[in-house]
Amino acid sequence: MLKVGLTGGIGAGKSAVAQRLVQRGALLIDADKLAREVVAAGTDGQAAVVEAFGPEVLGPDGELDRPALGARVFGDDAARRRLESIIHPRVRARTAELMSSAAPGAIVVNDVPLLVETGLAPSYHLVVVVDADPVLRIERLVSLRGMTREQAAARIAVQADEAVRRAAADALLVNDAGLAELDAQVERLWRDRLLPYEENLRLGRSAPRDGALHVVPSDPSWPEQAGRVIARIRQQLGGDAEVSHIGSTAVPGLPAKDLLDLMLGVPTLEEADRLAEALGRAGLPRRSGPWHDNARGLPGETWPKRLHGNADPGRPVNLHIRVTGSPGWRFALLMRDHLRAVPAARDEYAAAKQRWTARHADTESYAEAKEPWFDSEAAAADEWVRATGWQPAPDRLRP
Repeated sequence: MLKVGLTGGIGAGKSAVAQRLVQRGALLIDADKLAREVVAAGTDGQAAVVEAFGPEVLGPDGELDRPALGARVFGDDAARRRLESIIHPRVRARTAELMSSAAPGAIVVNDVPLLVETGLAPSYHLVVVVDADPVLRIERLVSLRGMTREQAAARIAVQADEAVRRAAADALLVNDAGLAELDAQVERLWRDRLLPYEENLRLGRSAPRDGALHVVPSDPSWPEQAGRVIARIRQQLGGDAEVSHIGSTAVPGLPAKDLLDLMLGVPTLEEADRLAEALGRAGLPRRSGPWHDNARGLPGETWPKRLHGNADPGRPVNLHIRVTGSPGWRFALLMRDHLRAVPAARDEYAAAKQRWTARHADTESYAEAKEPWFDSEAAAADEWVRATGWQPAPDRLRP
């Protein structure tokens, strides 16, 4: 199944997006609803809340008195964390039960208000964030929920700020222009990204690419985007997985194809084969065929590797799996670090890219045209190593 995390600040319109995704066929798991269920009358969750906060948080009907409980935890971080330690594990367990019962091929949308704050983003294939101008959010909370402006502003202030929430977004829906425009955004998301992503995931294939060449100016958000994919890989393989952002998108200021290159270091290629299924579950299925890098300075020789791609049509990724310490592994880190450290080398590569782009319309001929430059870059980078004492350091080993 495709697991989608849906979040957004209070008053942004997250529930409206959830409703529209359900109308298009998504299975919705509402964390707020589950949070109420796991502390309903007669549950062990409710018993734990009463034990922690006292019988005064119970109403005459045997259910929790939510205003009384809210007053106990609002503005008290320790009390809030104590309540979350009771509710969140039970919500996660119930969520797992519901997801395990979902039909094959389902698009499961998890509506989680505190998805960013609780660090859950890497557990989803895609995170959708709904955002809106804070002034509009306050107006909606006043008119639709009966809050005062001061209450609305206070509720907004205790949630993750806009920049932090947007940084977690694989897809951002901005709800400033009314429900008709929001519905159009949801339709595009469903048609162009969620449906093909689910199909690619189910069939175990990366998103198809058209082969046309598109080199674009450097995007400052590339490292952030790479970080989200790396977090998903580590969620699946373990937090100490050696995953690095490499290639042109890892070099600030360098034009590139809008394609993230990542590298997973492994002890052996047999280990790479063993990890293929887990990476597929993370949304990065193996690409079939023998894959290798050209051995720099050794004509006719190659460095073998494995290659995976992203099933998400909205974020092209190549995941190169190389043996840690191998020549191909070393060269990927060396070239990245050399181009980062030596602006003249980066600028020379950027100028060469411009020439190649003018002469080649497809990625295959473009890649072939770059090979002689890579040979000269390898020699220049080795000179830089001798001058600086550089040693390869994968991203997980960096301070």
